[in-house]
Amino acid sequence: MSLSNSQYNAIMRIYNQRQFQDKYEQDERVKEVYRRIPQIRQLEDAMSSQAVACARRLLDGDERARQRLKDQLEDLREQKAVLLAAYGYDPDYMEMRYHCPECQDTGYVDGKKCRCFKKEEITLLYAQSNIQEILRRENFSAFTFQYYDNREVIPQIGMTVADYMKQVYAWCREYVEGFASKGGNLIFTGSTGVGKTFLTNCIAKELIDRYQSVIYLSSNDLFDIFSKNKFHHDAEADMQDMYQYILDCDLLIIDDLGTELNNSFVSSQLFYCINERLIRKKGTIISTNLSMDMLRDTYSDRISSRIISQYSIIPLYGGDIRTKKR
Repeated sequence: MSLSNSQYNAIMRIYNQRQFQDKYEQDERVKEVYRRIPQIRQLEDAMSSQAVACARRLLDGDERARQRLKDQLEDLREQKAVLLAAYGYDPDYMEMRYHCPECQDTGYVDGKKCRCFKKEEITLLYAQSNIQEILRRENFSAFTFQYYDNREVIPQIGMTVADYMKQVYAWCREYVEGFASKGGNLIFTGSTGVGKTFLTNCIAKELIDRYQSVIYLSSNDLFDIFSKNKFHHDAEADMQDMYQYILDCDLLIIDDLGTELNNSFVSSQLFYCINERLIRKKGTIISTNLSMDMLRDTYSDRISSRIISQYSIIPLYGGDIRTKKR
């Protein structure tokens, strides 16, 4: 996944702030040492003078000046270390201290992203996903089949809900594994409490951990953003950025489609969002309480046609498992 310019700039601002903080803290430590141990400044002045004198001698052709400078500087450093230790300081107390010694707070090592940069990417992606806290509780590690019935066979699928959910779980895992190379779209249908949102959250966490950009929005929030972007010409820049991010993030999750107040604007914007993301080859997951027939009746034939032809439809069955967790 490639970060957008705004995402990349947000991370680089963090590194710029760290570098500024690193330098400020070093300057404060140096001031402290100079105040407590004035001899340290004298030693450092002597080091600078020796280096200048060496440079002049080298220009005059004195080839042994370099080695003499090395010996003199080593002696001065030892004197400095002894003084620092006498006052309870570590030898490197006056040196720059970095949050990440590997990249020295630049974000890059040998032209490649440092591990700390990748960590910042994940942090940013979680923050922008809109479900950072939820994903700590709802993920594949927390998924269990114990709340699904394993006795009654559901006629539509010819197996118990528990056995069927094991298949669904495997499909979701396969979706995650293939997402980077082929993307794809899912729609979870079923009544309230059968696990639609939990499964989308499981997928979201896995993809964010793989540096994919994910955004979760309820259908009400989604169309609220579309409305403000369309009709409020003085909408803040952040709202306009969010509108573009909805269209361009790697995975968009639309939760509870069908609970919003439907009208011609909602239908047209839903079609535009679905169609535009298909054109851009971006993945979308929809969860809804509506059946496919109800979805067609609620919106339009062209919306249901896009979903039927371009989405993997995964109906979920059973009762409200949330009541079983209490």
